[in-house]
Amino acid sequence: MNILILGTSSDLYGGSKILSIVAKILADNNHKPIVVLSETGELVDELNKLGVEVRIIRLGILRRKYFSIPGILNRINVTGKAWNVLSKLIDDEKIDILYSNTTGVLIGAFLAKRKKIKHIWHIHEIIAKPEIFTSVLSFLIEKYSHNIIVVSNAVKQHWEKHIRKQAITRIYNGIDTSIYGQNEGLLKEELNLNNNDFLIGMIGRVNHWKGQDYFIDIAKLILEQQPNVKFVIAGDAYPGNEHLVDKLVNRIENENLKKAIHYIGYRTDIPNILNSLDVFVLPSTCPDPFPTVILEAMASSKPVIATKHGGACEMIADNETGILIPYNNAQQSAGKILKLITNEKQLSEMGKLAKVRIETLFSLKMFTKSILNIINQTYDLK
Repeated sequence: MNILILGTSSDLYGGSKILSIVAKILADNNHKPIVVLSETGELVDELNKLGVEVRIIRLGILRRKYFSIPGILNRINVTGKAWNVLSKLIDDEKIDILYSNTTGVLIGAFLAKRKKIKHIWHIHEIIAKPEIFTSVLSFLIEKYSHNIIVVSNAVKQHWEKHIRKQAITRIYNGIDTSIYGQNEGLLKEELNLNNNDFLIGMIGRVNHWKGQDYFIDIAKLILEQQPNVKFVIAGDAYPGNEHLVDKLVNRIENENLKKAIHYIGYRTDIPNILNSLDVFVLPSTCPDPFPTVILEAMASSKPVIATKHGGACEMIADNETGILIPYNNAQQSAGKILKLITNEKQLSEMGKLAKVRIETLFSLKMFTKSILNIINQTYDLK
């Protein structure tokens, strides 16, 4: 089958990584995926390595910064320009299925309807506000999808409140675990830390809910009890939101935390970073649907500490492969982490069990089977 995949971003964060895995699965199983992205970036390089065809066409991706009258008009204008180009692409390549990756790309739903081809919507998000946007988006997903995939039960439960006439299929993301935990991490050397320094880290987009500020709040409380612990934050902001990075860096500097908390920006050497950590933390203050970086940390045999909501509750076996912490109480969170980091035996056991858990529940083999089943099922729909 010829499958057109529309993506929202050309970075290599969670949703984009899953897009590349889906494209590879399709290519490896005698399908022809064509990926359309709005700009060049690391994802394009990754897809090129895989031999997957990529087209650059601005798709009018929805982001929070466009939630205004001028922003919506801008998105309509960009989407209108993309319509004819994509329509011709569908005809020329004889596309059988259109696959929209995340809710940020809307044009695929309308195009699939107009061209009378099947449409799959792969939803990675939990969107609760603004409520009017959630309602409109739910209507579009229900009306313009032949199959709906969600990445966790948390995401499924959220959208089932709004989408009642369409079946929603939960497929846990799966990743290739072979590239994780293979080599010794070099980040401590890069940061001029001692090899025996205890290093706690987080990786994620810098935004209003990923929890970088909450991470710092927790770190400060840990440092009061364990002043020799070190912390690292990796990740950048979406273009146009660089001020959030400036705010983060300024806070670290203004609160005299530069010796303890290291901000290293956007990185592609995720296995190296994870191999360097003693503990991985994802302190999202809003529900994170199914963070791929938790899978990567588990594959690296690291205990994972995450806030107790969203997909993390399904990924982590609390007190076995990691711990779940409150998303709004830094004092309690710091206390839980302090108990863990002083127990070397428990840390080691949690890391081993995390590796087993990902291979058991979130394997690439299971993900591959589920994606191919959805593709075939969608194609066969009348």
